[in-house]
Amino acid sequence: MTSPVLQTVALACERDLRLLFENLDLRLASGEMIQISGPNGSGKTSLLRLLSGLMQPTAGEVLLNGQPLHEQRAELARNLLWIGHAAGIKDLLTPEENLSWLCALHQPASHDAIWQALAAVGLRGFEDVPCHTLSAGQQRRVALARLYLDSPPLWILDEPFTALDKQGVAQLEEHLAGHCERGGMVVLTTHHTLSRMPAGYRDVDLGKWAV
Repeated sequence: MTSPVLQTVALACERDLRLLFENLDLRLASGEMIQISGPNGSGKTSLLRLLSGLMQPTAGEVLLNGQPLHEQRAELARNLLWIGHAAGIKDLLTPEENLSWLCALHQPASHDAIWQALAAVGLRGFEDVPCHTLSAGQQRRVALARLYLDSPPLWILDEPFTALDKQGVAQLEEHLAGHCERGGMVVLTTHHTLSRMPAGYRDVDLGKWAV
């Protein structure tokens, strides 16, 4: 069995004095995609935040390459790309400025690379307009353009298909599957039923670990 890059051991999560799930064991290796499913309130977003190091577990632990995640902040930053449910962009900045700022936090990207990424998500011609003038779907595309730059191998995505049209959904499905087929890893939540999945795909229903 391939050694996992990301792993949880007996993981438990409590929010607002309510235990959402416990004893959760996950393994994510190169080339794999995990879709986190479950009813509303089952802890899907909380689990993604635990895997991204944005929250601490109530019990259990998250491991990165076999070592506790909280001890590897620098390694996590090099390996992780997190896109939350909100687009996470600044309205007054342009798409180019947003991507330049976001990339500067980890892996700076050139002007040409950013424009190519924006073109890849259908935003050619919108590179230098304020993001507050864009539709919700276009703002989502600005955030997703990060996936088309020189990005880390581990992508953790919370509802990435939100506000996308049919063409955008199909393109993103293909891109996520291709990333896994090239050895990358994806953990995502979505209410969308995927029609394009890599060989290493599996669904994890948090309802099975509900308390």
